[in-house]
Amino acid sequence: MLTSLKNPLIKQIRKLHSTKERHKQQLFLLEGTHLLEEACAVNYPLVTACCTEQWQATHSLLWQEICQKSDRAEIVSEEVMAAIATTVQPDGVVATAKKDVYQTKPSFTGLVLALEAIQDPGNLGTIIRTAAAAGADGLWLSKDSVDLDNPKVLRATAGQWFRLPMAVSLDLKATVAQAKQAGMQVIATLPSATSTYWQVNWCQPSLILLGNEGAGLSAQLAAMADKSVKIPLSSGVESLNVAIAAALILYEAQRQKTEGEMRF
Repeated sequence: MLTSLKNPLIKQIRKLHSTKERHKQQLFLLEGTHLLEEACAVNYPLVTACCTEQWQATHSLLWQEICQKSDRAEIVSEEVMAAIATTVQPDGVVATAKKDVYQTKPSFTGLVLALEAIQDPGNLGTIIRTAAAAGADGLWLSKDSVDLDNPKVLRATAGQWFRLPMAVSLDLKATVAQAKQAGMQVIATLPSATSTYWQVNWCQPSLILLGNEGAGLSAQLAAMADKSVKIPLSSGVESLNVAIAAALILYEAQRQKTEGEMRF
């Protein structure tokens, strides 16, 4: 059992709390039982796994599976677990994994999201979780957004992080241009739009543009859209949370697709 916070492995894992270190080590953190269950379900390879004795005793089968998928597995003390986890009350298991393994880029077909300068990890994680639940085909993220593998993002996805094709776009305008060339309609979400989001034919291949929590979409990106839509708001309400906006549009698209299938 590892009990010292000065252990080299523990010091290395603790450094992964930092965005800079995650990029430097090319590793990220997976925390919690559910996230590790989902990682194992898709056979995502792990580098290091740590759990407490209590957690091992109640999750022996999952721990065996984690050990098979890890280069190294260690039992650690409660104190060490508290130090390597980013949560206030960790449930007893933390693992590290390599970045960009099995990362499938979204194809330019179906229903895809393009997110610009999303800063809140909870918002991004919720959008990923909702996109997977609504049957979206993928998600592009601008390079100036919060990291896809930020620990809070991963937790907010409730395990769906492993199931949705996602990629960081180094130039989101170029990605949007590629989508248009592939025949996708590009739909921007703008408060100044005259059309509402349910007036779009979402059965066509579509790229949905969603912008920063405070500033919204940049003028340059919005100008590339084939159509702009808004979400109606009551008087005095300025805007919706970006994750809520994404959910409304994604489920309207799902509704239209389901109704279209039922007609045939």
